[in-house]
Amino acid sequence: MKFKSLCLSVLIMVFCQNVCAQVTGTVLDAKAQEVIDYATVALYKTSDSLLITGVVTNQAGTFAIDNIKKGSYYLEASFIGYETTKTEPFTVVKSDANLNLGTIFLNASAELLNEVVLKGTSSAVINKVDRQVFSTKNFENAIGGNGVDVLRNLPSVNINGNGEIALRGSTSFTLLLNGKPIQSSASQILAQLPANAIERVEVITAPSAKYDPEGKSGILNIIIKRGATNGAFTQINLKLGAPSIEDYDNEDVAGRYGGDFTFNLRNDTWNFSLGASYTRNDVSGRREGDVYTIINDTLTQFPSDGERSFDEINYSGRVNLDYTPNASNLFSLGVYAGKRSKDRRANIFYYDNHAITPADGGDEDRIYTFQYWNDNLRIRKSDFVVASFDYEHTFINTSHLSTSFLYEYTFLGGPTTNENLAYPDISEILQEEYNTNDNPLHGIRFQADYTFKPMDIGQFAVGYQYRNLDHKGDFVYERKDLDTGEFILVPEFSSEVNLIRQINSGYVQLDKSTAQFDYSVGLRLESMDRELYLKDKVGVVDTTYTYDFVKLYPSASVQYKVNEDLKLKAAYSRRIERTTSFKMNPFPEREHSETLEQGDPTLKPEFIDLVEVGVVKDFEEGASLYGTFYYRDVKNLINRVNTIYNDTILNRIYSNVGSGTSIGLELGSEFKVTENWNNFIGANLYNFAIDGAYNGNQIDTSSFVYSLNINSTYTFSETASLQFTFNYLSERVTAQGEDSQFYSPNLAFKKSFFNNQLVATLQWQNIDMGLLDTNEQRITTWQDGSFYTTTNYVYEVDMIFLNLTYSFNKRKNESKFIESEFGKREF
Repeated sequence: MKFKSLCLSVLIMVFCQNVCAQVTGTVLDAKAQEVIDYATVALYKTSDSLLITGVVTNQAGTFAIDNIKKGSYYLEASFIGYETTKTEPFTVVKSDANLNLGTIFLNASAELLNEVVLKGTSSAVINKVDRQVFSTKNFENAIGGNGVDVLRNLPSVNINGNGEIALRGSTSFTLLLNGKPIQSSASQILAQLPANAIERVEVITAPSAKYDPEGKSGILNIIIKRGATNGAFTQINLKLGAPSIEDYDNEDVAGRYGGDFTFNLRNDTWNFSLGASYTRNDVSGRREGDVYTIINDTLTQFPSDGERSFDEINYSGRVNLDYTPNASNLFSLGVYAGKRSKDRRANIFYYDNHAITPADGGDEDRIYTFQYWNDNLRIRKSDFVVASFDYEHTFINTSHLSTSFLYEYTFLGGPTTNENLAYPDISEILQEEYNTNDNPLHGIRFQADYTFKPMDIGQFAVGYQYRNLDHKGDFVYERKDLDTGEFILVPEFSSEVNLIRQINSGYVQLDKSTAQFDYSVGLRLESMDRELYLKDKVGVVDTTYTYDFVKLYPSASVQYKVNEDLKLKAAYSRRIERTTSFKMNPFPEREHSETLEQGDPTLKPEFIDLVEVGVVKDFEEGASLYGTFYYRDVKNLINRVNTIYNDTILNRIYSNVGSGTSIGLELGSEFKVTENWNNFIGANLYNFAIDGAYNGNQIDTSSFVYSLNINSTYTFSETASLQFTFNYLSERVTAQGEDSQFYSPNLAFKKSFFNNQLVATLQWQNIDMGLLDTNEQRITTWQDGSFYTTTNYVYEVDMIFLNLTYSFNKRKNESKFIESEFGKREF
């Protein structure tokens, strides 16, 4: 309660500010009528054109110049790729005047217009003060896909064979949608979000204190397409996938099709958005593995081979209503609801071999061998409803207050059926098990932010955030009695779990911009109370685990503008990675015939320190090069480690294994080979090391890891282009082993018709043609003298898609929807 009072006191302090003379306004793109954030606005004296000061616009495109003395002035507004606009002279006659110059329009430079209009290309990346901004217009291979397909093109992002998204080598990062924090699983949110709806992606690797500190590698901010003119907008997207070319001997034929639509109606006061989507995205594949365990002097080896496929269905509906009664107030109400289902089928053949291993290394004495067929189906479902209400107010002195309240109900669950059958006579059941879980989740988030400019100190921002998560779990594991045919409860795998987590946080931040310097310093104070209640199904175990802390999260960043073409920058940020309910449930859950998964109720969050320094260099004809050196130190590093459960089952346990460090270099370059051939290449190179211990075994391992993303586009005409992309991730170490390399080449041909109202895109994804090892990844773990496991996941290649997008008018889409805050993180 003391912390809550402190946060409220900080909010009250924001009203104790001095009123000063200032000039305000907004900078827009003259053609697109869209705001231009981070545009430069300079103030000059009319008499001698002496530069007085300068600022940059915020994300709303607005600016404010404070402490202007009496006199006559004019402004110049500029941004990369636009012509500089000079305003008419204006006069400040009172020291406490507040002069609003309205809208300043910037026109694209003739060079840029020639590039955009005649060739249809624009810059793939823009380096800003605190982030890198990637335009999705350049990622044609993602058209008709989802947000995950968009991220494959970013130099700092890589996606492995299991679909896990990593930013600078870490799967832990915060996801923002239109600047709003989302605590749910990034991969699940992005899989639900059509790529067609994404305008750009902002990568913020060393975030300031105003952002939620969660996510050890930083923030990905997904900006949804929006416009600025009144009228109606309707867009329909259809996607159809061709039948599988490769034969993986899967039980079911993969289906790939779907569609979505967006309707947006806007006038000066109201903005109404309605959207719905349905997608089926099945992926065929196989897995090939080998495992051995050593218990005492007995070695058990059980190689395996069989199907590993996914059937995925998503459908959802969104509605959002904005009300703007005047220029100072904005009300927004949104509802998002849907269903998700992802079935993972693993029909695997096992060859089980038990043998005595002599200590002197002599010949093994085989005990017995047998083979069996495992039919395993894991169904994961989620029904959810999310509702939010936002309010924003801009005061007469341009200070700004924004508030947001979000409530979410999500019902997670789904059974896993596991049958071990005799082979070759699979009609004989050797073992049959069934486990299911119901996980209702309630989440609440309230946030308030206030920004103001006291005199010429800079822009202050203060804020408060409250989050509450109540996540219950009911896990039931049953084994069939083959004599009676009845299923009997297995207590060691059955439990009730309830996680309650409350977070209160407040922050203060100062931003300042001058002609050559931009800097930001901030401090965030956070209090977290976590309570985990556990109970087994027979009432033997009934325990409550608590974990509380109060912690400071400082941040700082600075950018120095050497000249118009060269910038230097540095930043520091402290972060945290919290744990999900799944990773803290100590009752094992059987995933496969040879695998259990188990959590740790005492699991501590990861605490992270991030440091980076970088340089950005622009060249003639739109070419650019940037490089960022970074260092990341992680305490309480969480890894999934293996132990032996019995001779044929390994137990995967999430545990704090020690500390991890990453030292890396991120590089990116955009250049043209010819006038029609544009290229963007990004690379991330880093050394990753783990130092710690688990279960009495020392962990001291490191490796050099690198990833490469290539995007090459050739434009035939204003309406036709061909794009090749290549995504590569090198092998890398884990706490107990290593993951192999993973790569995927893709090709996309885009053609537009009817003045760009209809766009058709033909895609060839995961190009292989039987010549490469595309879309394959081997996962290997071991512990000397105990166990060894290696599994090669072979996912579908040579996938063909046709995507059609039709817009009923040319007005840009301004629809905006809310997303899940809690549930998808657990999905």
